[in-house]
Amino acid sequence: MANDSSKRITVEQTPVVIPDLSVKDLLSAIPAHCHKRSALRSSLYVVWDFTLITCFYKAATFADARITPAHLSLPSPYLYTFARIALWSLYGFATGLVATGLWVIAHECGHQAFSESKTINSVVGWVLHSALGVPYHSWRITHAKHHASTGHMTQDQVFVPKTRSQRGLPAFDPSREELGGASVTEEVMRELKEAIGDSPIGAALGAASYLLVGWPAYITINASGQKRYPPNTNHFDPSAVLFAPHHREQVLVSDIGIVLWLAAVVAGIYYKGFAEVFRVYLVPYLWVNHWLVLITFLQHTDPLLPHYRAPEFTFPRGALTTFDRSLLGSCGRLMGWIGACTTHGISETHVAHHVCSKIPHYNAWEATDALRKRLAQSGIKLEGRPGGWGEMYRVFKECRFVEDEGDILFYKNASGLATTRPIFNESAVSDSGIEFEKDA
Repeated sequence: MANDSSKRITVEQTPVVIPDLSVKDLLSAIPAHCHKRSALRSSLYVVWDFTLITCFYKAATFADARITPAHLSLPSPYLYTFARIALWSLYGFATGLVATGLWVIAHECGHQAFSESKTINSVVGWVLHSALGVPYHSWRITHAKHHASTGHMTQDQVFVPKTRSQRGLPAFDPSREELGGASVTEEVMRELKEAIGDSPIGAALGAASYLLVGWPAYITINASGQKRYPPNTNHFDPSAVLFAPHHREQVLVSDIGIVLWLAAVVAGIYYKGFAEVFRVYLVPYLWVNHWLVLITFLQHTDPLLPHYRAPEFTFPRGALTTFDRSLLGSCGRLMGWIGACTTHGISETHVAHHVCSKIPHYNAWEATDALRKRLAQSGIKLEGRPGGWGEMYRVFKECRFVEDEGDILFYKNASGLATTRPIFNESAVSDSGIEFEKDA
């Protein structure tokens, strides 16, 4: 009789099409006018975002001044404190969402999507990103590398999966598990779970730590960044492996922006007090960092998204190694609409952004619709589940490691099981475009 430890656990895997498209195929699907950039139109969005933030601040200070016994009759003095905390918490949440939209516009400046002028893009991007604690040019440089090599195991810059060996997991044994991840023995499952320390609490704490400190950890110590870089690689050192020698002055200009930002925060605390600066600026700032990590993590991490090693990587495959998700869509249509409007659709139109990063956000919606129709012809659907804390937890729990072997990789969970398998379409080129045959 077979030992219980030799019993195999299998999982049904979802087939995912590995695209075989060219850059021309992707770009030709997007209407030409979507590529047009307007400094005036982009600037109006900046003005609108600042107007909203100003209105939120004025409304919060007006309401705060009236949370007093003279204006309200509450049964307990503690309720006045609770009401003020609730008021400023709502202000911080709302302002953080809109400020994330400003972050998105600054990010578009780095892609030259704000206007036709490189000078305008650099000035606006540097001001907005510095005001949000982001080293503009430094991050712009590494972010461009991310776009050029999205999903590449050794060239991508962020959200690079850890391999089995990097996790310190037991070595792969073909007699006890399948490389594709559809089947493992119960013994392997136990070994992996013990090594990873898989638990609901652990996954929740891991996801929460990503949201709280993920962004500063990435720019200061390269957390979740490229694994082949030296320890503590950061975005502030001009001599870091992230940069070429000719980037030195741009990195220093970025550092100046961060120094001025820190000086402004310290001066605000000195003159206005920590409590004032905390509730007016630092809480929204923490929300911006939270949304930035949640959005980007869920764009690039999912059991359904492949990663590639060099032999199988192409730019189109990398550009399509990402998801569109409805931010806050899991909270209802209204919240989904609010999330899309305040963050300028960065989560909902991300695939089109990777296909052509110079498309401004106000044209990305039309570009996304056109691109989805083109991708549907080859059986590719890149719309993930709505983004939110629940989805962050699910993805964090399901995406634990990839194998050291193989050129097309999908995440495995703590049991060593992958819920996805690759399939390929053969293409036939004609003057009218690409026609995809059904998978054999």
